[in-house]
Amino acid sequence: IEYIEDFPETSEPVWILGKQFSALTEKDEILADVTSRLWFTYRKNFQPIGGTGPTSDTGWGCMLRCGQMILGQALICSHLGRDWTWSPGQRQRAEYISILNAFIDKKDNYYSIHQIAQMGVGEGKSIGQWYGPNTVAQVLKKLAVFDSRSRLAVHVAMDNTVVIEEIKPREMNGDLEGACALAEEETALWKPLVLLIPLRLGLSDINEAYFEPLKQCFMMPQSLGVIGGKPNSAHYFIGFVGHELIYLDPHTTQLAVDPNEDSQFPDDSYHCQHPPCRMHICELDPSIAAGFFCQTEDDFDDWCAQIRKVLKP
Repeated sequence: IEYIEDFPETSEPVWILGKQFSALTEKDEILADVTSRLWFTYRKNFQPIGGTGPTSDTGWGCMLRCGQMILGQALICSHLGRDWTWSPGQRQRAEYISILNAFIDKKDNYYSIHQIAQMGVGEGKSIGQWYGPNTVAQVLKKLAVFDSRSRLAVHVAMDNTVVIEEIKPREMNGDLEGACALAEEETALWKPLVLLIPLRLGLSDINEAYFEPLKQCFMMPQSLGVIGGKPNSAHYFIGFVGHELIYLDPHTTQLAVDPNEDSQFPDDSYHCQHPPCRMHICELDPSIAAGFFCQTEDDFDDWCAQIRKVLKP
């Protein structure tokens, strides 16, 4: 694993979740931006999953943790904005605590490892079994329904196809007055959208034809990154520099946190404070899921226009 200390002294831009940085002049900003992402890793000594199941997800939970990271990023964007940053010891905002609480390793929390593992049973995965990107996407879609506070609409695009009609309320037609009333109603109907697109970018290795389009996904302001990795080893990819992907790695086992112990939420272990990992794009397993976040319908229309340009070649 190479760290950012030997980040290439390159004039090529560094892209992280829709934001551009310079490797030459903005290393501190790059590090601050990466550290601000929610970092979910293996944990141990949590309540047994299902009452009698495992008390740690070491060895099997990496893709579940990557699912937590991509959804956590969507919630940060929705409630705090893409430009929100975290620093150790700062006074925490209530919205941030609320988001983090949803992922704590307890059976009743919306997006806990307990909920993800148990919801996966309906997708044919026994507890403790490894997930692929598509399974975790389907599970997040089911869990988001219960999170009434965030009102997220999680859409999983199947067969490599985003069907606009499935996402947007019916198109307006008829007389102008009726159309205006409908427009207001539709605006009220729009829920912040998490769009997850499971893709296969080659057979056993990623096809070089996909290098540039994949990199362009990280350049879009709607980018939530990509979950995927190497065979049976999942990572959360948040950007790139040159032909290297920048990612957060869930393969560190930390003790479960019980926030009740302390009035100040002990959140340091949910932010990766050492420089991020990098790997060459050609090492990526071809099975991935790309994520995008559209707070408004205009964001989604903009995404549709941008993705058409990416797909044109």
